[in-house]
Amino acid sequence: MPSAIDVPAALDRLCYRYPFPLVDIVTEHEPGRRVVAVKNVTVNEDFFQGHFPGEPLMPGVLMIETLAQVATILLTQAAAGTVTPSRAWLRGVDRAKFRRQVVPGDRLQLEVTLGARRSSMARAKGIASVDGAVVAEAELVMGLELASSAGAQQGAEIHPSAIVHPGARIGGGTVVGPYVSIGENVQIGRDCNIGKSTVIDGWTTIGDGNEIFPMASIGLVPQDLKFGGEPTRLTIGDRNVIREFVTIHRGTSGGGGLTSIGHRNLLMAYTHIAHDCHVANDTIFGNGATLAGHVFVDDFANIGAFSGVHQFCRVGKYAFIGGYSVVTKDALPYAKTVGNRARIYGINTIGLIRRGFSQDRIAKLRQAYRHLLHSNTSRALAQIDRDATLQSDEVRYVLEFIRSSKRGVGLRRPSRRLEEVVED
Repeated sequence: MPSAIDVPAALDRLCYRYPFPLVDIVTEHEPGRRVVAVKNVTVNEDFFQGHFPGEPLMPGVLMIETLAQVATILLTQAAAGTVTPSRAWLRGVDRAKFRRQVVPGDRLQLEVTLGARRSSMARAKGIASVDGAVVAEAELVMGLELASSAGAQQGAEIHPSAIVHPGARIGGGTVVGPYVSIGENVQIGRDCNIGKSTVIDGWTTIGDGNEIFPMASIGLVPQDLKFGGEPTRLTIGDRNVIREFVTIHRGTSGGGGLTSIGHRNLLMAYTHIAHDCHVANDTIFGNGATLAGHVFVDDFANIGAFSGVHQFCRVGKYAFIGGYSVVTKDALPYAKTVGNRARIYGINTIGLIRRGFSQDRIAKLRQAYRHLLHSNTSRALAQIDRDATLQSDEVRYVLEFIRSSKRGVGLRRPSRRLEEVVED
Protein backbone atom coordinates (compact mmCIF):
# COMPACT_ATOMS: atom_id res chain seq x y z
CA MET A 1 0.00 0.00 0.00
CA PRO A 2 1.29 3.53 -0.71
CA SER A 3 2.62 5.39 2.31
CA ALA A 4 0.92 8.49 3.73
CA ILE A 5 4.24 10.36 3.64
CA ASP A 6 3.91 13.95 2.38
CA VAL A 7 6.63 13.76 -0.29
CA PRO A 8 6.95 17.53 -1.08
CA ALA A 9 7.16 18.39 2.64
CA ALA A 10 9.82 15.72 3.24
CA LEU A 11 11.88 16.95 0.28
CA ASP A 12 11.86 20.50 1.63
CA ARG A 13 14.60 19.28 4.00
CA LEU A 14 16.97 18.44 1.12
CA CYS A 15 19.46 21.27 0.50
CA TYR A 16 20.50 22.21 -3.04
CA ARG A 17 18.02 19.89 -4.68
CA TYR A 18 16.72 19.94 -8.25
CA PRO A 19 14.02 22.65 -8.49
CA PHE A 20 11.20 20.11 -8.78
CA PRO A 21 10.48 16.89 -6.86
CA LEU A 22 11.57 13.81 -8.83
CA VAL A 23 9.53 11.39 -6.71
CA ASP A 24 5.83 10.79 -7.29
CA ILE A 25 4.82 8.52 -4.41
CA VAL A 26 6.27 6.32 -1.67
CA THR A 27 5.00 2.73 -2.01
CA GLU A 28 6.89 1.02 0.85
CA HIS A 29 8.41 2.41 4.02
CA GLU A 30 10.27 0.66 6.84
CA PRO A 31 11.23 3.57 9.12
CA GLY A 32 14.94 3.84 9.73
CA ARG A 33 15.80 0.98 7.35
CA ARG A 34 14.32 1.04 3.84
CA VAL A 35 12.02 2.98 1.53
CA VAL A 36 10.68 2.33 -1.98
CA ALA A 37 9.32 5.12 -4.18
CA VAL A 38 8.12 5.49 -7.75
CA LYS A 39 8.87 8.04 -10.46
CA ASN A 40 6.74 7.96 -13.64
CA VAL A 41 8.95 9.35 -16.40
CA THR A 42 6.93 11.32 -18.97
CA VAL A 43 7.94 13.18 -22.10
CA ASN A 44 6.74 16.44 -20.49
CA GLU A 45 9.51 16.38 -17.87
CA ASP A 46 11.25 19.72 -17.56
CA PHE A 47 14.67 18.18 -18.25
CA PHE A 48 13.55 16.78 -21.63
CA GLN A 49 12.44 20.12 -23.04
CA GLY A 50 15.02 21.28 -25.58
CA HIS A 51 17.45 18.44 -24.77
CA PHE A 52 18.22 15.14 -26.47
CA PRO A 53 16.24 15.98 -29.62
CA GLY A 54 14.82 12.84 -31.20
CA GLU A 55 16.06 10.59 -28.41
CA PRO A 56 15.01 11.86 -24.94
CA LEU A 57 17.01 10.24 -22.12
CA MET A 58 16.91 10.84 -18.38
CA PRO A 59 20.38 12.20 -17.46
CA GLY A 60 22.49 10.09 -15.10
CA VAL A 61 23.00 13.06 -12.78
CA LEU A 62 19.23 13.26 -12.30
CA MET A 63 19.12 9.53 -11.55
CA ILE A 64 21.50 10.26 -8.67
CA GLU A 65 19.42 13.28 -7.65
CA THR A 66 16.28 11.13 -7.59
CA LEU A 67 17.94 8.52 -5.36
CA ALA A 68 19.17 11.33 -3.08
CA GLN A 69 15.60 12.62 -2.76
CA VAL A 70 14.39 9.15 -1.77
CA ALA A 71 17.27 8.88 0.74
CA THR A 72 16.16 12.19 2.26
CA ILE A 73 12.64 10.85 2.72
CA LEU A 74 14.08 7.79 4.52
CA LEU A 75 16.32 9.88 6.78
CA THR A 76 13.70 12.47 7.72
CA GLN A 77 10.84 10.00 8.27
CA ALA A 78 12.58 7.91 10.92
CA ALA A 79 11.22 5.49 13.50
CA ALA A 80 9.60 6.83 16.67
CA GLY A 81 12.14 7.85 19.26
CA THR A 82 14.88 8.41 16.68
CA VAL A 83 16.50 11.82 16.25
CA THR A 84 15.73 13.04 12.74
CA PRO A 85 17.79 15.62 10.87
CA SER A 86 16.31 19.02 10.18
CA ARG A 87 18.20 19.14 6.86
CA ALA A 88 20.06 16.75 4.57
CA TRP A 89 22.24 17.09 1.47
CA LEU A 90 24.11 14.87 -0.96
CA ARG A 91 27.72 14.85 0.19
CA GLY A 92 29.22 12.20 -2.06
CA VAL A 93 28.57 9.32 -4.47
CA ASP A 94 30.50 6.02 -4.54
CA ARG A 95 30.43 3.12 -6.99
CA ALA A 96 27.75 4.58 -9.26
CA LYS A 97 26.76 2.37 -12.20
CA PHE A 98 24.34 3.13 -15.02
CA ARG A 99 23.24 -0.10 -16.71
CA ARG A 100 20.62 1.03 -19.26
CA GLN A 101 18.84 4.10 -20.53
CA VAL A 102 15.71 5.55 -18.90
CA VAL A 103 13.27 6.99 -21.44
CA PRO A 104 9.76 8.53 -21.43
CA GLY A 105 7.14 5.97 -20.47
CA ASP A 106 9.36 4.13 -17.97
CA ARG A 107 8.05 3.58 -14.46
CA LEU A 108 11.12 3.99 -12.31
CA GLN A 109 11.19 2.10 -8.99
CA LEU A 110 13.65 3.58 -6.49
CA GLU A 111 14.78 1.57 -3.48
CA VAL A 112 17.06 3.05 -0.84
CA THR A 113 18.41 1.09 2.14
CA LEU A 114 20.11 2.87 5.03
CA GLY A 115 23.65 1.83 5.94
CA ALA A 116 26.08 3.15 8.56
CA ARG A 117 25.06 6.41 10.17
CA ARG A 118 26.68 8.98 12.43
CA SER A 119 25.27 12.21 13.83
CA SER A 120 26.43 14.28 10.85
CA MET A 121 26.59 11.71 8.04
CA ALA A 122 24.80 8.62 6.73
CA ARG A 123 25.44 6.09 3.98
CA ALA A 124 22.67 4.63 1.87
CA LYS A 125 22.47 2.13 -0.99
CA GLY A 126 20.25 3.24 -3.86
CA ILE A 127 18.93 1.03 -6.67
CA ALA A 128 16.75 2.21 -9.55
CA SER A 129 14.95 -0.37 -11.68
CA VAL A 130 12.40 -0.57 -14.51
CA ASP A 131 10.22 -3.68 -14.81
CA GLY A 132 12.51 -5.51 -12.41
CA ALA A 133 15.72 -4.74 -14.32
CA VAL A 134 18.32 -2.58 -12.57
CA VAL A 135 19.02 0.61 -14.55
CA ALA A 136 21.23 2.45 -12.04
CA GLU A 137 22.75 1.96 -8.60
CA ALA A 138 25.00 3.96 -6.30
CA GLU A 139 26.15 4.34 -2.73
CA LEU A 140 25.13 7.76 -1.43
CA VAL A 141 26.88 9.72 1.30
CA MET A 142 24.36 12.08 2.90
CA GLY A 143 25.30 15.03 5.11
CA LEU A 144 22.96 15.67 8.04
CA GLU A 145 22.11 18.67 10.20
CA LEU A 146 20.30 17.99 13.46
CA ALA A 147 17.67 20.42 14.67
CA SER A 148 18.84 22.94 17.23
CA SER A 149 17.09 23.23 20.57
CA ALA A 150 13.87 25.25 20.82
CA GLY A 151 14.36 28.97 20.74
CA ALA A 152 17.72 28.70 18.98
CA GLN A 153 18.88 31.71 17.00
CA GLN A 154 22.42 30.52 16.38
CA GLY A 155 24.22 32.10 13.46
CA ALA A 156 21.50 34.70 12.80
CA GLU A 157 22.36 38.40 12.56
CA ILE A 158 19.75 40.31 14.58
CA HIS A 159 19.73 44.11 14.74
CA PRO A 160 19.80 45.47 18.31
CA SER A 161 16.53 47.35 17.78
CA ALA A 162 14.64 44.24 16.65
CA ILE A 163 12.19 42.65 19.11
CA VAL A 164 12.60 38.87 18.83
CA HIS A 165 10.85 36.60 21.31
CA PRO A 166 13.24 34.15 23.01
CA GLY A 167 11.02 31.29 21.85
CA ALA A 168 11.41 32.13 18.14
CA ARG A 169 13.71 29.92 16.06
CA ILE A 170 15.87 31.62 13.44
CA GLY A 171 18.26 29.76 11.15
CA GLY A 172 21.90 30.50 10.52
CA GLY A 173 22.73 33.19 8.00
CA THR A 174 19.40 34.97 8.40
CA VAL A 175 19.57 38.76 8.78
CA VAL A 176 16.88 40.47 10.88
CA GLY A 177 16.74 44.21 10.22
CA PRO A 178 16.00 47.22 12.45
CA TYR A 179 12.69 47.42 14.35
CA VAL A 180 11.52 43.99 13.19
CA SER A 181 9.07 42.22 15.53
CA ILE A 182 9.09 38.40 15.63
CA GLY A 183 6.69 36.42 17.83
CA GLU A 184 7.15 33.42 20.08
CA ASN A 185 5.87 30.72 17.74
CA VAL A 186 7.72 31.85 14.62
CA GLN A 187 10.28 29.62 12.86
CA ILE A 188 12.48 31.13 10.15
CA GLY A 189 14.93 29.09 8.08
CA ARG A 190 18.45 29.81 6.93
CA ASP A 191 19.77 32.67 4.80
CA CYS A 192 16.63 34.82 4.90
CA ASN A 193 16.62 38.61 4.89
CA ILE A 194 13.91 40.27 7.03
CA GLY A 195 13.50 43.96 6.12
CA LYS A 196 13.14 46.68 8.71
CA SER A 197 9.86 47.23 10.57
CA THR A 198 8.46 43.90 9.37
CA VAL A 199 6.09 42.08 11.75
CA ILE A 200 6.02 38.25 11.82
CA ASP A 201 3.74 36.64 14.39
CA GLY A 202 1.50 33.67 15.12
CA TRP A 203 2.29 30.03 14.39
CA THR A 204 4.31 30.89 11.31
CA THR A 205 6.98 28.77 9.60
CA ILE A 206 9.19 30.34 6.93
CA GLY A 207 11.68 28.32 4.86
CA ASP A 208 15.16 29.14 3.55
CA GLY A 209 16.42 31.91 1.32
CA ASN A 210 13.38 34.16 1.55
CA GLU A 211 13.71 37.92 1.05
CA ILE A 212 11.11 39.94 2.95
CA PHE A 213 11.14 43.67 2.31
CA PRO A 214 10.32 46.42 4.86
CA MET A 215 6.90 46.84 6.43
CA ALA A 216 5.53 43.42 5.52
CA SER A 217 2.98 41.92 7.92
CA ILE A 218 3.09 38.13 8.07
CA GLY A 219 1.17 35.59 10.15
CA LEU A 220 -1.17 37.97 11.96
CA VAL A 221 -4.77 37.08 12.80
CA PRO A 222 -7.18 36.78 9.87
CA GLN A 223 -9.76 39.42 9.01
CA ASP A 224 -12.59 37.00 9.74
CA LEU A 225 -15.25 37.83 12.35
CA LYS A 226 -15.62 34.12 13.12
CA PHE A 227 -11.98 33.84 14.19
CA GLY A 228 -11.72 33.14 17.93
CA GLY A 229 -7.99 33.27 18.55
CA GLU A 230 -7.31 29.60 17.84
CA PRO A 231 -3.67 28.64 17.06
CA THR A 232 -3.97 28.39 13.28
CA ARG A 233 -0.90 28.37 11.03
CA LEU A 234 0.93 29.96 8.13
CA THR A 235 3.67 28.17 6.19
CA ILE A 236 5.95 29.79 3.61
CA GLY A 237 8.42 27.77 1.53
CA ASP A 238 11.85 28.66 0.15
CA ARG A 239 13.27 31.47 -1.99
CA ASN A 240 10.21 33.68 -2.11
CA VAL A 241 10.42 37.46 -2.60
CA ILE A 242 7.87 39.33 -0.47
CA ARG A 243 7.92 43.05 -1.19
CA GLU A 244 6.96 46.12 0.83
CA PHE A 245 3.66 46.22 2.77
CA VAL A 246 2.60 42.70 1.77
CA THR A 247 0.08 41.18 4.21
CA ILE A 248 -0.31 37.41 4.64
CA HIS A 249 -2.76 36.12 7.26
CA ARG A 250 -2.80 32.72 8.90
CA GLY A 251 -5.73 30.32 8.58
CA THR A 252 -9.00 29.82 10.43
CA SER A 253 -10.36 26.68 12.03
CA GLY A 254 -13.31 26.73 9.65
CA GLY A 255 -11.02 26.75 6.62
CA GLY A 256 -8.62 24.01 7.63
CA GLY A 257 -6.44 26.13 9.91
CA LEU A 258 -3.67 26.76 7.38
CA THR A 259 -2.57 29.41 4.90
CA SER A 260 0.33 28.23 2.72
CA ILE A 261 2.77 29.79 0.27
CA GLY A 262 5.04 27.51 -1.78
CA HIS A 263 8.45 28.20 -3.30
CA ARG A 264 9.95 30.88 -5.55
CA ASN A 265 6.94 33.18 -5.60
CA LEU A 266 7.13 36.94 -6.18
CA LEU A 267 4.60 38.97 -4.19
CA MET A 268 4.93 42.61 -5.24
CA ALA A 269 4.17 45.57 -2.98
CA TYR A 270 0.80 45.69 -1.18
CA THR A 271 -0.19 42.14 -2.19
CA HIS A 272 -2.73 40.67 0.23
CA ILE A 273 -3.08 36.90 0.86
CA ALA A 274 -6.10 36.27 3.10
CA HIS A 275 -6.79 33.40 5.50
CA ASP A 276 -6.84 29.79 4.31
CA CYS A 277 -5.41 30.63 0.88
CA HIS A 278 -2.98 28.23 -0.77
CA VAL A 279 -0.45 29.57 -3.26
CA ALA A 280 1.67 26.96 -5.07
CA ASN A 281 5.06 27.67 -6.70
CA ASP A 282 6.61 30.15 -9.16
CA THR A 283 3.67 32.56 -9.18
CA ILE A 284 3.80 36.33 -9.67
CA PHE A 285 1.45 38.78 -7.93
CA GLY A 286 1.42 42.35 -9.25
CA ASN A 287 1.26 45.39 -6.98
CA GLY A 288 -1.90 45.39 -4.88
CA ALA A 289 -3.14 41.99 -6.06
CA THR A 290 -5.61 40.60 -3.52
CA LEU A 291 -6.82 37.11 -2.67
CA ALA A 292 -9.94 36.81 -0.53
CA GLY A 293 -10.19 33.82 1.81
CA HIS A 294 -9.94 30.18 0.73
CA VAL A 295 -8.46 30.88 -2.73
CA PHE A 296 -6.13 28.36 -4.41
CA VAL A 297 -3.52 29.58 -6.92
CA ASP A 298 -1.69 26.89 -8.89
CA ASP A 299 1.88 26.87 -10.26
CA PHE A 300 3.18 29.62 -12.58
CA ALA A 301 0.02 31.73 -12.38
CA ASN A 302 0.35 35.51 -12.87
CA ILE A 303 -2.13 37.83 -11.13
CA GLY A 304 -2.00 41.40 -12.40
CA ALA A 305 -1.80 44.61 -10.39
CA PHE A 306 -4.81 45.59 -8.25
CA SER A 307 -6.79 42.52 -9.28
CA GLY A 308 -9.10 40.79 -6.80
CA VAL A 309 -9.99 37.10 -6.58
CA HIS A 310 -13.26 36.18 -4.83
CA GLN A 311 -13.46 33.73 -1.91
CA PHE A 312 -13.23 30.02 -2.74
CA CYS A 313 -12.09 30.61 -6.33
CA ARG A 314 -9.24 28.72 -7.99
CA VAL A 315 -6.63 30.10 -10.37
CA GLY A 316 -5.27 27.40 -12.69
CA LYS A 317 -1.70 26.66 -13.77
CA TYR A 318 -0.07 29.24 -16.05
CA ALA A 319 -3.18 31.43 -15.84
CA PHE A 320 -2.77 35.15 -16.53
CA ILE A 321 -5.14 37.58 -14.81
CA GLY A 322 -4.91 41.08 -16.24
CA GLY A 323 -4.53 44.18 -14.12
CA TYR A 324 -7.58 45.62 -12.31
CA SER A 325 -9.61 42.45 -12.95
CA VAL A 326 -12.34 41.10 -10.67
CA VAL A 327 -12.41 37.28 -10.67
CA THR A 328 -15.61 35.77 -9.28
CA LYS A 329 -15.35 32.29 -10.84
CA ASP A 330 -12.46 29.87 -11.27
CA ALA A 331 -9.81 31.37 -13.59
CA LEU A 332 -8.96 28.83 -16.27
CA PRO A 333 -5.43 27.44 -16.65
CA TYR A 334 -3.18 28.57 -19.53
CA ALA A 335 -5.65 31.36 -20.40
CA LYS A 336 -5.84 35.16 -20.14
CA THR A 337 -8.68 36.35 -17.88
CA VAL A 338 -9.25 40.10 -17.90
CA GLY A 339 -11.75 42.70 -16.70
CA ASN A 340 -14.52 43.35 -14.20
CA ARG A 341 -16.39 40.05 -13.77
CA ALA A 342 -13.53 38.81 -15.88
CA ARG A 343 -13.73 37.42 -19.41
CA ILE A 344 -11.46 35.10 -21.42
CA TYR A 345 -9.08 36.72 -23.91
CA GLY A 346 -7.53 33.61 -25.46
CA ILE A 347 -4.66 31.56 -24.08
CA ASN A 348 -1.59 32.97 -22.35
CA THR A 349 0.68 32.46 -25.39
CA ILE A 350 3.50 34.77 -24.33
CA GLY A 351 3.65 33.32 -20.83
CA LEU A 352 3.65 29.74 -22.15
CA ILE A 353 6.45 30.47 -24.63
CA ARG A 354 8.52 32.04 -21.86
CA ARG A 355 8.02 28.88 -19.79
CA GLY A 356 9.30 26.64 -22.57
CA PHE A 357 6.05 25.26 -24.01
CA SER A 358 6.42 23.83 -27.52
CA GLN A 359 4.33 25.12 -30.44
CA ASP A 360 2.52 21.77 -30.58
CA ARG A 361 1.45 21.95 -26.92
CA ILE A 362 0.30 25.56 -27.39
CA ALA A 363 -1.62 24.65 -30.55
CA LYS A 364 -3.53 21.89 -28.73
CA LEU A 365 -4.46 24.27 -25.93
CA ARG A 366 -5.55 26.93 -28.43
CA GLN A 367 -7.81 24.48 -30.28
CA ALA A 368 -9.29 23.19 -27.01
CA TYR A 369 -10.16 26.74 -25.99
CA ARG A 370 -11.77 27.41 -29.36
CA HIS A 371 -14.17 24.57 -28.60
CA LEU A 372 -14.81 25.87 -25.09
CA LEU A 373 -15.41 29.49 -26.13
CA HIS A 374 -17.60 28.80 -29.16
CA SER A 375 -19.84 26.00 -27.93
CA ASN A 376 -21.94 24.82 -25.03
CA THR A 377 -19.51 23.74 -22.28
CA SER A 378 -20.79 20.16 -21.98
CA ARG A 379 -20.72 19.75 -25.76
CA ALA A 380 -17.24 21.27 -25.96
CA LEU A 381 -15.90 18.91 -23.30
CA ALA A 382 -17.28 15.94 -25.20
CA GLN A 383 -15.77 17.19 -28.48
CA ILE A 384 -12.35 17.60 -26.89
CA ASP A 385 -12.55 14.13 -25.32
CA ARG A 386 -13.31 12.59 -28.72
CA ASP A 387 -10.59 14.46 -30.63
CA ALA A 388 -7.45 12.30 -30.47
CA THR A 389 -5.32 15.13 -31.89
CA LEU A 390 -5.96 17.26 -28.78
CA GLN A 391 -4.86 14.75 -26.16
CA SER A 392 -2.09 16.09 -23.91
CA ASP A 393 -1.38 16.53 -20.22
CA GLU A 394 -2.25 20.23 -20.44
CA VAL A 395 -5.61 19.68 -22.14
CA ARG A 396 -6.50 16.93 -19.68
CA TYR A 397 -5.68 19.31 -16.82
CA VAL A 398 -8.01 21.95 -18.32
CA LEU A 399 -10.86 19.44 -18.61
CA GLU A 400 -10.38 18.18 -15.05
CA PHE A 401 -10.18 21.77 -13.81
CA ILE A 402 -13.56 22.58 -15.38
CA ARG A 403 -15.25 19.36 -14.25
CA SER A 404 -14.05 19.72 -10.66
CA SER A 405 -15.07 23.38 -10.32
CA LYS A 406 -17.49 24.18 -7.50
CA ARG A 407 -17.97 27.89 -8.28
CA GLY A 408 -18.07 27.47 -12.04
CA VAL A 409 -15.43 28.69 -14.47
CA GLY A 410 -15.13 32.02 -16.27
CA LEU A 411 -15.78 31.11 -19.93
CA ARG A 412 -17.36 34.40 -21.05
CA ARG A 413 -15.88 35.94 -24.18
CA PRO A 414 -15.40 39.72 -24.53
CA SER A 415 -18.11 41.84 -26.06
CA ARG A 416 -17.96 42.24 -29.84
CA ARG A 417 -16.43 45.71 -29.47
CA LEU A 418 -13.40 44.14 -27.86
CA GLU A 419 -13.09 41.01 -29.98
CA GLU A 420 -10.13 42.42 -31.89
CA VAL A 421 -8.01 41.80 -28.79
CA VAL A 422 -9.08 38.15 -28.55
CA GLU A 423 -6.30 35.91 -29.77
CA ASP A 424 -6.99 34.26 -33.11
